[in-house]
Amino acid sequence: MPVPAPNLYPAFNTIRLSHVELHVTDLDASRAFYVDMLGLQVTHQDSEMLTLRAMEERGHHCLVLRRADAPAATAVVFKVWSEADLDHAADWLARQGRPVSWVDRPFQGRTLASSDPHGLPIEFYHEMERLPPIHQQYALYHGVRPLRIDHFNCFSPDVDASVAFWNDMGFRVTEYTEDAETKKLWAAWMHRKGGVHDMAFTNGLGPRLHHIAFWTAHPMNIIDLLDLMSTTGYVGSIERGPGRHGISNAFFLYIRDPDGHRTEIYASDYQTVDPDHEPIHWDLKDPQRQTLWGAPAPRSWFEEGTLFTGLAPQPSRLAAQPIVAP
Repeated sequence: MPVPAPNLYPAFNTIRLSHVELHVTDLDASRAFYVDMLGLQVTHQDSEMLTLRAMEERGHHCLVLRRADAPAATAVVFKVWSEADLDHAADWLARQGRPVSWVDRPFQGRTLASSDPHGLPIEFYHEMERLPPIHQQYALYHGVRPLRIDHFNCFSPDVDASVAFWNDMGFRVTEYTEDAETKKLWAAWMHRKGGVHDMAFTNGLGPRLHHIAFWTAHPMNIIDLLDLMSTTGYVGSIERGPGRHGISNAFFLYIRDPDGHRTEIYASDYQTVDPDHEPIHWDLKDPQRQTLWGAPAPRSWFEEGTLFTGLAPQPSRLAAQPIVAP
């Protein structure tokens, strides 16, 4: 299936990704990981919930950690341009046969909950509580110095179908991986904000959350984080990297939190703001698509992910196998 032509005039205007809520089994351990080690800033904490933001963000949070009996994710959340766009989104999603409901979420206004055709939970809002800027409070910078949330990546049982639906919502493909034998998509990277992606899909048992990513200014921040992790008890949390992706050209590191949720630290990708940006094609067997330097990813990276609450994932419909590290 070819990559669809971009929909430049969707029914509603999504600005960017916003945040995700993760269920964690130990809030203190999660705070030690995301705040003390990684460097996110606390915006609220009580006995059941911790909300965090990165250094350049004015919205109240980019990550919500909620105490639970088992690890999970609730939904991937996006910000829209206006209140009217929420109503346009509700109308469009209902016409596609998707469930629509209005939900209450702390620190944000009216919020629309729905899902894509595979059941991947998605939410949209326009208004979130605004906080004073902290990007010039350099005494607060520590860990990897995370500046902002950059993207989500989710496992999909049918990447072609995921891309078609999200393309209709106005997400544009920047790069994609194709299986040469079947001509089906194995992965795709889609954006709204003008980077390589706000949302990506990876072939596999899904929907499941593969990872969230935070953007940092320089690859050396990642090296500094690795030194910190390796000397503060987190060496076992390093899953993959550091390295440079072929796809996106970004310098990367993948780490796992105490509950196994995967986070990517991400630096130095490129802009895709032109509406006529042509997607870049990669063959599934090209060793440089995963890592420009040729090193394959470990098996855990292709097989392990975070379940969404109340959602049973479906087996992948594409059996093609990428290059996996021995």
